[in-house]
Amino acid sequence: QGQLVESGGGLVQAGGSLRLSCAASGRTFSGDAMGWFRQAPGKEREFVACISWSGSTTYYADSVKGRFTISRDHAKKTVYLQMNSLKPEDTAVYYCASASGVVVTPSPERYDYWGQGTQVTVSS
Repeated sequence: QGQLVESGGGLVQAGGSLRLSCAASGRTFSGDAMGWFRQAPGKEREFVACISWSGSTTYYADSVKGRFTISRDHAKKTVYLQMNSLKPEDTAVYYCASASGVVVTPSPERYDYWGQGTQVTVSS
């Protein structure tokens, strides 16, 4: 069984930055695409960003493009989400997830393993 554990969330003022981390253990995720999703109170879970197993392909939601950057470090078995120029509407619980058999995908149905999430709160 694999496990994904997110960290790095917190409270930040609008315009600030945070870096989320997602540490993998229990199985190899090196061949999987990895994604970040978020869910705000009263809203459905939405796609944020994803990265291919090689790291050469990334894909972002329009709402975060140019502000967020996804990356991965195979040696550390960790995926990162660098979030800059944060806005109050970025407030949500952020989840990382893995998807096997795809290069990149924004569809949550394609993701097999999910972390427990980390809270990001952006104050105005």
